[in-house]
Amino acid sequence: MAFLVRRILLAIPILFIVSVACFSMINLIPGDPATVILGPEASEQAKEQMRERLGLDKPILVQYFDWLGGVLRGDLGESLIDGTPVSTLIAQRAPVTLELALGTFAVSLTISVAAGVLSAYYRRSWVDYLSTGIALGGISIPHFWLGMMFIIIFAVNLGWLPASGYEPFLQDPVANITAMILPVLATGLRESAELTRMLRSSLLEELGADYIRTAFAKGLGRRVVVIRHAVRNALIPFVTAGGLQVAGLLGGLVVTEQVFQLPGLGRLVVESILKRDFTTVQGAVLVITLVVVVVNLVVDLLYAVIDPRISLEDGK
Repeated sequence: MAFLVRRILLAIPILFIVSVACFSMINLIPGDPATVILGPEASEQAKEQMRERLGLDKPILVQYFDWLGGVLRGDLGESLIDGTPVSTLIAQRAPVTLELALGTFAVSLTISVAAGVLSAYYRRSWVDYLSTGIALGGISIPHFWLGMMFIIIFAVNLGWLPASGYEPFLQDPVANITAMILPVLATGLRESAELTRMLRSSLLEELGADYIRTAFAKGLGRRVVVIRHAVRNALIPFVTAGGLQVAGLLGGLVVTEQVFQLPGLGRLVVESILKRDFTTVQGAVLVITLVVVVVNLVVDLLYAVIDPRISLEDGK
């Protein structure tokens, strides 16, 4: 419990810095934000109304605490384009990105665990060379190229799956799954390459440790030693990389969403930037950043589950 409380307390200053950074987004726009949003041809009256709408006519501290109070109530402001609440726009787009991120991570985790363990278990065999070669190729291939190849092969040439589009799972589960297969595989295969290399390296390092040689000396079989002892200790850096991957996916799937025309959170940010809808950008970036902080907190807690010594040492 002390370990959990300490980690939460450490997250508070990070959240404060995040809130200041997101609040400053509009105020840091070069020149007059109202002019940037409305354009130089706008009248002074329209610009003044925009400043009042954004609260820019108030002292900076008043602006911050007004904005922070709204955020704590779930009010992220309104879109400058049509007046739609930003929280509504995020709620509509976030499930798409969340589904894509979780599906991608599930594919990445499944492939990387299997490939990483087999590669280390059968070191310097054809299995190891094949796994390492595929991982190296996966790291070298960009998401968008792999996505377009999948569209050309499986959607255009074979006609097995749709090339783009999205249907909510509750409205049409079959259409939802078929539409998400290609983007999930395209991103998941690419992301699994990094985790595979991480797990292989970590597991090989553990297999050379003294306690592993002791286990072999006691007569334990290789499979038992690798699965029950080495793999668990090798998971700590693997969990770190996996947590960073999940955090990166939540804010970095914009390319995949663009290629497959998925109405996710990343596309919302890009569209809002192009339309100069800075309140929507501000709210979306804040939500993405908060999720990243929460993911990092969960990763810290997983450390204690994998290796209880971490929480004991932290409590000293």
